Amino acid sequence: MARVVAISVAPVKGLALERRESVELTLAGVEGDRRFYLVDESGHLINQKRVPALATVFPAVTDGRVCLRFPGGEEVAAEVELGEEVETSFYGRPVRGRLVVGPWSEALTGHAGTTLRLVRTEREGDGLDRGTRAGVSMISTGSLRALAAQAGRDAVDGRRFRMLLTLDGLEPHGEDAWLDRRVRVGGATIELVGNVGRCAVTTRDPDTGVRDLETLDLIEAYRGDVPTTEPLPFGVWGRIVEPGAVRLGDPAEPEP
Repeated sequence: MARVVAISVAPVKGLALERRESVELTLAGVEGDRRFYLVDESGHLINQKRVPALATVFPAVTDGRVCLRFPGGEEVAAEVELGEEVETSFYGRPVRGRLVVGPWSEALTGHAGTTLRLVRTEREGDGLDRGTRAGVSMISTGSLRALAAQAGRDAVDGRRFRMLLTLDGLEPHGEDAWLDRRVRVGGATIELVGNVGRCAVTTRDPDTGVRDLETLDLIEAYRGDVPTTEPLPFGVWGRIVEPGAVRLGDPAEPEP
């Protein structure tokens, strides 16, 4: 039986991931996951593809307070105060948010060397790439091993794919066989809907942001002919149909 071996969320979309031992899945995903995001001075969504240095900033959001930890140990923290309303295009989907007033934008701008502003979505789940219809993303260790073999490496760090759940106990890309099915994971039920198509963010080391692995070429080489809902498929996404808690070690099994 497959089991959950890693849980990762992004309190601020585009910054370093936060590992969790457990999460509560709601109909909109994990509360707080990607609730905050970054835009440039023109209002365009920013991630590590455009600003690799973001990989080295670790966020923490607790009780209305945001803390960003920068390389070298410097921390910038304050209570959240919301400013003017903005609308941001998330890959063609409009997302309403509010600029966040405080010290973070200035600190991120100094770190990245380009103007950045911190924004909070108006609604939970809107900061996910596919919105609330895709509250869960999932990859297996078997798939990571297959990619490592393709790359001639001993291992590939799953964090570069920024998935919510990592499962052990499946064959390479065994999660693809769960598409269009309901899967019980811990106390929640998920309906898996589509493949996760990959972009250049995955070519970068999750600790440094340095481009060090040509993931897109590798995936194209051995999965280019796979039937898929999105190009360059690696992992799957779905929606929560029955909320519940998911913990490390919980089983994951499709319904009959």
